[in-house]
Amino acid sequence: MYIPKHFEVTDKDEVFAFVEANAFGQLISNVDGKLFSTHLPFLLSEDKSKIIGHLALKNPQHSEIDGQEVLITLEGPHDYISPVWYSSPGVPTWNYQAVHIYGQCEVIRSTEELQQVVNALTVKYESAFENPWQPEYKPLMLRAIVGIEVTISEIQCQYKLSQNRSSQDRSQVIERLKSLGSTALANEMERNEL
Repeated sequence: MYIPKHFEVTDKDEVFAFVEANAFGQLISNVDGKLFSTHLPFLLSEDKSKIIGHLALKNPQHSEIDGQEVLITLEGPHDYISPVWYSSPGVPTWNYQAVHIYGQCEVIRSTEELQQVVNALTVKYESAFENPWQPEYKPLMLRAIVGIEVTISEIQCQYKLSQNRSSQDRSQVIERLKSLGSTALANEMERNEL
């Protein structure tokens, strides 16, 4: 991804925290000679070296993805930024946070490993609930999916949050975003001011 230096995030702890907080994204690979994308929830492995997820067996992406170099894209809050919000001259733009993860994909087919993938994803996404659902998948149900494990070879992170603007312009953008209900992006801009 093209990343101007002032938008690049290189702190690994920050990048991995972003991945864990924004783990729904796109798995992009090649299917029949064309780019193919599937929107999925992902899970970062404990050692932060792999991204884990699963695909429906009917999804054609699963048939060619084993051993392929793939791209996973994740995004955080984003919104349009009008130049009328600035004190100094500017142009329309978009503020956003994004991560691109590159790596080799391995397909997981064994029932035991699939159970581990599904359990791990369920624990991650159910843990916020007072009475989390407990997975009880039968082997027959697991036959409808394949797991994927992407070994991370490169990770790129960009926070385009008006860092190229004056502090007055950034403050005005933050206030305008808050007034329009885009508080998640405004909060990220404030957090990155520190």
